[in-house]
Amino acid sequence: MIGDAEHDAIPSAAAPEAEFISLSHLNPSTELNPVPGRGIDLPFFRRYVRALEDAGYDYTLLPYGAAGADSFVVASAVGQLTERLRPIVALRPNTTFPTVGAQKLATLDQLTEGRAVVHLISGGSDAEQARQGDYLPKERRYARTSEYIDILRRSWTETAPFSHEGEFYRFDDFGPGFAPYDGPIPISIGGQSDEAFAVGGAQADIFSFWGEPLADLRTEIDRVHDIARAAGRTTLPRIWVTFRPIIDRTDELAWRKAQRYVTLIAKNFARSTAEPQNVGSQRALAFAERSELYDRALWTRTAAVTNAAGASTALVGSPETVAAAILDYIDHGASLVSIRGYDTLADAVDYGKHVLPLVRQELAHRRATGRRGTLQAEHPGNYAPEYARYATAGQP
Repeated sequence: MIGDAEHDAIPSAAAPEAEFISLSHLNPSTELNPVPGRGIDLPFFRRYVRALEDAGYDYTLLPYGAAGADSFVVASAVGQLTERLRPIVALRPNTTFPTVGAQKLATLDQLTEGRAVVHLISGGSDAEQARQGDYLPKERRYARTSEYIDILRRSWTETAPFSHEGEFYRFDDFGPGFAPYDGPIPISIGGQSDEAFAVGGAQADIFSFWGEPLADLRTEIDRVHDIARAAGRTTLPRIWVTFRPIIDRTDELAWRKAQRYVTLIAKNFARSTAEPQNVGSQRALAFAERSELYDRALWTRTAAVTNAAGASTALVGSPETVAAAILDYIDHGASLVSIRGYDTLADAVDYGKHVLPLVRQELAHRRATGRRGTLQAEHPGNYAPEYARYATAGQP
């Protein structure tokens, strides 16, 4: 055991504050119980976003896919159904011309009185990009995103018409564009390729990661921040990390649930066996192959059974263990934490009741005292031997 003074000290890399993100779902279909059809169940959607607001989430991500609902329209609905929740629009640069994207985002920001955020998706799959007519090679998509960001920000801030002739976009005498509610809208970037780091470090307000082992993530955070400093930035990108928590009253019960869940996910998830193109999924599968358990509560088997199709690494344990694990990531520099469950609505409500308050209580304690509280010490998870026994109980 480490000494009390070392245990109590707040790590130098720790984020002083943290905000929570969830993902909005349009209908009751889940990876545990897929429901045929992909339409919008309006009563369910209303319940879902109101549940996020009531549970105390700060943001909700509106995902984008070629066969899914339009993220701008859904974000606008979220804005009108809530008073505080901030909609994050997932936007692919190939689908919306940048001056139009700037106009749409500024409109959303005005309608929500400054709550809009945009997450730019450069595209990790050639097949998915081709479904909407994008045949740009993967290695050039982030270059397009870089140009897109420049145009977004100019569209929001220029006070006179401007023209642009770049590698991917050209226009004459645009603007002044429609202004956001109160200053430029935060721009998020994700990805694990060299190109993603170059663009995100130099230009993004937020850089997004999937849940990884702590040491690996810390290395990646340092890389993003080093690129930002080399670009002359004095304000570094905020770090966003995503998990799929599986919680129950105790660690043992949570592991029983996790084993049930992974069996259903493996059965219901129609996954490709081909190696994914995007580096984030490749990393997730490599971590899963190396080990199923990392750090306090990170479980990778959910990534393995889905071929790492999207954010899929789990945190497993009691609310206290999962909250302590989230604090571990905050201690490594994450200030935006996305948690979304496999039982989507029920999990969102449970996280709001049982996990978010614990994390916020600890951060309030740190602000008041300048020291850590006791939550992480009292709920060791995988740092204690019985946790691994729960994780492997019933396995051959």
